[in-house]
Amino acid sequence: MDTQEALLNRRTIHRYTDEPIPDGVVERALQAAIRAPNHKLTNPWRFTRVGKSTRQKLTELGIQLKAEKKGGIDDDYEQFLREKYGNPAELIAVSQVLDDDPFRRKEDYAATAAAIQNFCLSLFADGVGSKWSTGSMTRHDDTYAWLEIDPDVEEIVAFLWVGMPEIVPDPPRMSLDQVVREVP
Repeated sequence: MDTQEALLNRRTIHRYTDEPIPDGVVERALQAAIRAPNHKLTNPWRFTRVGKSTRQKLTELGIQLKAEKKGGIDDDYEQFLREKYGNPAELIAVSQVLDDDPFRRKEDYAATAAAIQNFCLSLFADGVGSKWSTGSMTRHDDTYAWLEIDPDVEEIVAFLWVGMPEIVPDPPRMSLDQVVREVP
């Protein structure tokens, strides 16, 4: 697959099959991620592969947080959440090492986002789907504790859900004339 094809056709995957991820694919994607541009070669990204035990705790936390936000949830919605959080074959937390300089911190966030994009594009080139997720679970104290991330040193930027896609959506995008301007 060429780069242009990957850039234009990669999609966020919300539903995954039970099929395992082929050997070496996640490792290749991590190698691609750490090749992202980063000013002053700060290498601000950190990747935490989440095992079954921690993932189960995160699932329970996710259900709890959704119930609190919605003022309660029914059994069907709880089952939907269990499948959503438990279905993709792999979960990876991405965090950013926090620099004391506010401007460097912004640059490092941009670099971490570029690393995430490289990761997702590499997966896509291997036929594997992904989703970049944020939300209250990524900011919760328990999440930091379970992932052994010190919030004074690193900030969780994303959860990356990784698995074989069941459905590949094709959402609409804005046209170039809606997002590009020229000035003299």
